[in-house]
Amino acid sequence: MPKMPEAVDQYTTYCRTIKNRSEKTVSEYEHDLLTFFRYMTVTWEGREPSEENLADADISKITVCDIATITAEDILRYLGYTAKDRHNSAVTRSRKLSSLKGFFKYLVTVKRSLKENPAIDIEAPKKSQSLPKFLSLDESIDLLEAVQNDTENPYRERDYCIITLFLNCGMRLSELTGISLPDIDSELRSLRVIGKGNKERIVYLNDACADSIRKYIAVRGRYGEIKEKNALFISRNHRRISNQMVQKIVYKYLDMAGLGNRNYSVHKLRHTAATLMYQTGKVDVRVLKDILGHEQLNTTQIYTHVSDKGMEDAMKHNPLAKKK
Repeated sequence: MPKMPEAVDQYTTYCRTIKNRSEKTVSEYEHDLLTFFRYMTVTWEGREPSEENLADADISKITVCDIATITAEDILRYLGYTAKDRHNSAVTRSRKLSSLKGFFKYLVTVKRSLKENPAIDIEAPKKSQSLPKFLSLDESIDLLEAVQNDTENPYRERDYCIITLFLNCGMRLSELTGISLPDIDSELRSLRVIGKGNKERIVYLNDACADSIRKYIAVRGRYGEIKEKNALFISRNHRRISNQMVQKIVYKYLDMAGLGNRNYSVHKLRHTAATLMYQTGKVDVRVLKDILGHEQLNTTQIYTHVSDKGMEDAMKHNPLAKKK
């Protein structure tokens, strides 16, 4: 990471130590602020913003006095640049704007080195409302059976446990790879995960999850001397499994199940768990919110709009349904 302005270093330290933001979140803040201040440096120098010009922009000497000159119009032009030239989606631009709002808020309310937050009244880009993509119940079973049938795989129990937890618990990728043995209840009734913003929550385990964990732990020691003894899921190098390795495992079995051409992914397994719980299990949306670790109920409510069987039945019962 290039040398950042002192104010940015102070802000990221504040996020880590006081706000207790995860390292992943802080890294995203740093990346967003790096791009923004490179853009501002290039424009202050009278140069045209471009990938090449931004790459060689030195932002290390930017002071609070420089930052105080930034206006809402500067931020809007920057967001326009990210949309037009960098082809950032509305979701990405919203995150960049959120990073800027948090940074300027810190300078106004915590450091009191600015009088106004130039980003405060800027609306987030409108996001397209796309429905989550998910596996059907039959496809989920096919995926699990693909792992069971892979008898030549020495890590079959591990891989089956990973996919079982995704499909039943709806946990995030980082939550799954972060599970340690002490996080699991001794009777396999629940486990503890660390979600977004370092927020801890309890995930309750059904029979399928408990059985897959039990069978995996029974053979976990045969992989050789484990270097990270507390990690639940172990890789071929005897350390905690990485996010990238889990993604490869999921893609492998999606292919083996004949589902590799449907743009499914690890995150789609989380969507699958949520959708199956809501539609088939009739789980209340407020309970589903807590299971998934969502901050806001409106994030969870997207699952109430996914191909609801009730809407299909209502259409079939229209008195005009059989008029041809």
